[in-house]
Amino acid sequence: CAVLDVQAACQDVAVTQELLKEGFHRDLLLKVELGVVGKDAGGCTVAARTRLPSGIYVDPYELASLQQQNLTKAVLIPDVIDVEAPEYLATDLLVLLYMEPDPRCSGCFSAALPVHGRYHRPAEDSEEALVVLKSPEVLLCCCDNGLSAECWKPAEVEAPCSGKTSGACQWYSTRHKPVYQESILQVPVGLRQHSSLVCVVTLLVTVLCSSLILAAACKYGHF
Repeated sequence: CAVLDVQAACQDVAVTQELLKEGFHRDLLLKVELGVVGKDAGGCTVAARTRLPSGIYVDPYELASLQQQNLTKAVLIPDVIDVEAPEYLATDLLVLLYMEPDPRCSGCFSAALPVHGRYHRPAEDSEEALVVLKSPEVLLCCCDNGLSAECWKPAEVEAPCSGKTSGACQWYSTRHKPVYQESILQVPVGLRQHSSLVCVVTLLVTVLCSSLILAAACKYGHF
């Protein structure tokens, strides 16, 4: 019974995530409620570690700008990202997102991060590709390491305890309730049967625009 009680207390940690806005450019909103196990987290830094699949990415230049304005704090692994790569040439991205206390809820933390969908290959019979975001991992970094061993375990995270300090420190992870529903990003894709039409229209538009530019250059240019 004692083991079951400990497991129930550890599972009291709850995570929710949702994608805001529409289209390719979205905001990933994460919320963590520590519940009972939060009693050991006084003075600790709370973060969420989430893996973004290849169909979605974070713009490092946009993130740097937001961090300069103290609007968000995050670590990207790897920190070099090809923002132009399509989904089938990209790799997964690991994000450590530092969370801020929610003043409306004791033991609650939240953070938001702008994310962007990548272009996908044309599909056979669907005009949308689905990018699934799994539940993130809840992490804590504490100065005194006084966390309950039943709920928290050391995690292999090479990142500072806050966005303002340098040097890696010891992070701890906890078991928690998975998100109620996986977040799914719907990315518009083209249909393969339209490829010939797209190529013809693109060629015609290119020829027309080139002709207009050439005509204007001949009429108004100085050679």
